[in-house]
Amino acid sequence: MIRKIIQIDEEKCNGCGACAKACHEGAIGMVNGKAKLLRDDYCDGLGDCLPACPTNAIRFVEREAAAYDAAAVAAHQKKGQPHAGCPGSRMHRFDRGQEVSSLRETEVPQSQLRQWPCQIRLVPVNAPYFDGVKLLIAADCTAYAYANMHRDFMCGKITLVGCPKLDGVDYSEKLTQILENNDIASVTVVRMEVPCCGGLEAAAKAALKRSGKFIPWQVVTISVDGKILD
Repeated sequence: MIRKIIQIDEEKCNGCGACAKACHEGAIGMVNGKAKLLRDDYCDGLGDCLPACPTNAIRFVEREAAAYDAAAVAAHQKKGQPHAGCPGSRMHRFDRGQEVSSLRETEVPQSQLRQWPCQIRLVPVNAPYFDGVKLLIAADCTAYAYANMHRDFMCGKITLVGCPKLDGVDYSEKLTQILENNDIASVTVVRMEVPCCGGLEAAAKAALKRSGKFIPWQVVTISVDGKILD
């Protein structure tokens, strides 16, 4: 059958073994110092291994592969194969149903986060939830400063958050890969008015330019007292 399954680039693999530890099903093993997909029928196609890879050596492809065999995986796990992956980096996608904009004011607000992880540093660049979506790139302080972050900005979007000052990294390379490798419908950047948030905006703009794609985008700035400035 043709299905979505992981592919490991041995040239990029540094042999750290993080993906093998993150694979709950035991589909990945280390062979001659390199990660290798040992059995197609152990790979469920959810990509828990993607965020664990520090070199982005793993991606999804569609190819002829054996169907995922849950019974075989369960039998394999019963043999005592340990799982040492970090539960916090396991990939999830949430179906939120009706959008919060259609909720009545008397109803309890619901989270509009549609995937996990949401930190820019942790998301896999080829995650299936990026296909055909509107992308929100937000400074992590915005959710605390702006009360209606979920309703006004996160609703209907895949959300990535980060702080260039605290993380101390340039997000532009990873954001470029996300834009290049996926069909992104639009990009919204929500930042704080403080100068250090300029790094997030600059990274998003650089990624948009490097991607070579025409993607509608906008930048929204939040004041430190929680107001939209532009």
